Amino acid sequence: MKSVLWVFAGALSPKRVQMREENPVLLIFGLSVFFRTVDEGMFHCPHCGGDRAYRLRSGRRWLTVFFLPVIPLGHIGEAVQCNVCRTRFNRAVLRLPTTVQMAASLPAGMRAAAGLVLAAGDPDDDGARQRAVETVRGYGDAEYDAELLDEDIALATVEDPAARIIQVGGQLAVEAKEWFLAQAVRIALVSGPLSDEERTALHRVAQALGMTPAHALGVIVTTEGAAR
Repeated sequence: MKSVLWVFAGALSPKRVQMREENPVLLIFGLSVFFRTVDEGMFHCPHCGGDRAYRLRSGRRWLTVFFLPVIPLGHIGEAVQCNVCRTRFNRAVLRLPTTVQMAASLPAGMRAAAGLVLAAGDPDDDGARQRAVETVRGYGDAEYDAELLDEDIALATVEDPAARIIQVGGQLAVEAKEWFLAQAVRIALVSGPLSDEERTALHRVAQALGMTPAHALGVIVTTEGAAR
C-alpha cells in the first residue's frame, strides 16, 4: 500500500510523490519572526532608569522548515533592545537624551541664554558679566569664564542660539523652565531695569524653552518684583 505526500520542490511548486507507507516523511512548516542587529549605541533605558547600551533590532517574518528560516517574508518593523534588561522599546525612545547629553545641554543652553541677554543689553557691564559666569558655572560648566562669555555674546549677534535652548526645554519640567528663565532675567537686571531689547531677548529664551508669552511674562514680572 502506498501513501501520498505533498512536498515543495523548486520555486514552491507542489509535486506528487509516491512513497511506501513504511517510510513516511514528515515536513514541518511554520512562520517565525527573526531579528537582526542593524545599529548599536547608548540610550536612556526607561525600564532600567539609566544610560545603557542598546541594539537596534530589525524584525522579519520567515517561512520555516523544521524550525529553520527558509523563505523571507515581510518586515515587521524595528525595536530598540536594552542590553541589560533586554526590554524592547519603540524606536522613538532614542529621542530621549542620555544623562551625559542632558548634563552637557544644560550649561550649553544657559550659555546661549546669557549671551543672548547680554548682547541685547550691556555686554560690558562687569556685574552682569560676573553674574552670567556664575550662573553658567552653577549649571555645570566649572571651566566657564569671561573669555567664553565673550564668545557667546558674539555668537548671539550672528546666529540664533535658540537651538541650544530648545534642547534644554525638552528636558525640563515646568518649574525648572521657570527657574531657567528667572536666572536669565537676573543676569539682565544686574545692569539696571530691563530695556525693551532685553525683554524681547528674554521672551525669545522663553519661547525656545516652550513657554507661552503669558507664562513668560509672569515669570519676568515676578522676578523683577523680587529684585526690587
